[in-house]
Amino acid sequence: MSLILQKLCKSYPTRSGELSVLRDINLTLQPGEALAILGPSGSGKSTLLYLLGTLERPTSGSYKLGTQEPFTLGDAELARFRNRSIGFVFQDHHLLPQCSVLENVLIPTLAGAAENLEPRARQLLDRVGLSQRLDHRPAELSGGERQRVAVARALIHKPMLLLADEPTGNLDRTTAQAIGHLLVEMHQQEQTMLIVVTHSPDLAQTLPKQVEMLDGALAAWSGGPS
Repeated sequence: MSLILQKLCKSYPTRSGELSVLRDINLTLQPGEALAILGPSGSGKSTLLYLLGTLERPTSGSYKLGTQEPFTLGDAELARFRNRSIGFVFQDHHLLPQCSVLENVLIPTLAGAAENLEPRARQLLDRVGLSQRLDHRPAELSGGERQRVAVARALIHKPMLLLADEPTGNLDRTTAQAIGHLLVEMHQQEQTMLIVVTHSPDLAQTLPKQVEMLDGALAAWSGGPS
């Protein structure tokens, strides 16, 4: 049930011609593997994350997740596949302010079949250290606690692929380190494939593999500041 990208490209039309953002991206991950992608702003790493999350379609190339090639699906089927197979953790937690912690974790389940995932939601919240905060609203939580809720929400459907976009970007150094270690710990327990896009070398080094996005292509990371 691996992730395989082959010669994935993305370009956008402009008045002066095609703007190439991603060039021949090749990548393979297996369950339990984790990868950090670093790179300067504008290098294409966020675009790659959107393609991995099936939020945008590539211009060319192939993408296989498990047994499915998601970009062969129609829009409705693709949305269902995304909901069940891919979890997202963003820089901003995107929690609904009117919903409790427990309700926020259960939001991805509302679009699917009437499967009772509340026990799993409670278990996930216990594992991220929020079992005493189930009925709290996001405004009553710290920034780190909100990201813990976001991690639990991303894992509610046991996704094959967990994507994190600058997940510690809004946090202080100590909280950022805790969230980075939590992401890796939860990913290992769940045996997902984890990809983290970040500017932070500290966060990148909590993952076993690092690559750098330079001018739309993946390269080995030198280990220096990004």
